[in-house]
Amino acid sequence: MNYLAHIYLSGDNQDLMVGNFIADHVKGSMIQQFKEEIKAGIILHRAIDQFTDSHPVVELSKARLRVEFRKYAPVIVDIFYDHFLARDWQQYHGKSLDLFSTQTYEILHRYDAILPERAKNMLSYMEPQNWLLGYAKMEGMQKALTGLSRRTKFISGMENAHLALEKDYALYEKEFTDFFQELRLFVAALTL
Repeated sequence: MNYLAHIYLSGDNQDLMVGNFIADHVKGSMIQQFKEEIKAGIILHRAIDQFTDSHPVVELSKARLRVEFRKYAPVIVDIFYDHFLARDWQQYHGKSLDLFSTQTYEILHRYDAILPERAKNMLSYMEPQNWLLGYAKMEGMQKALTGLSRRTKFISGMENAHLALEKDYALYEKEFTDFFQELRLFVAALTL
């Protein structure tokens, strides 16, 4: 899952959300410098990733993309799934996605002093381009995928991945819906 899903799955706990947001930028013993709730968010992020990476429904999505996009297929699936979450946001959350996005950026800025530099750098692109809201539309997806493509070490072709989504849209939509229901239950059980 990508940023929108990770933030959403943190619920209303701001510390948990910040930990979930920064987790990819916290390596090794760095986790020890954070207070317990932020550590819990980092651990939650890693549990979500492990659940997602090993889920058979997600594997169907990745397999469809692997022929063209090879090792980048999992990253693309994460973005595709955030698209469906953003597109159908009102089914999952009481706030509008626009308000949720604005409030998320405000919260992250309040924690600026503890954000790893790489997370701050990413946020400096994420907020002005409003990735969280942008995922809902195909052009926002294309921008996100193109941005990722520019940052890869090897030719990824991710700038064209939106075409794969358009081609098999209904399949990815069903896979997301089936998977996300299970992921929400998994996270609910972890955070009780």
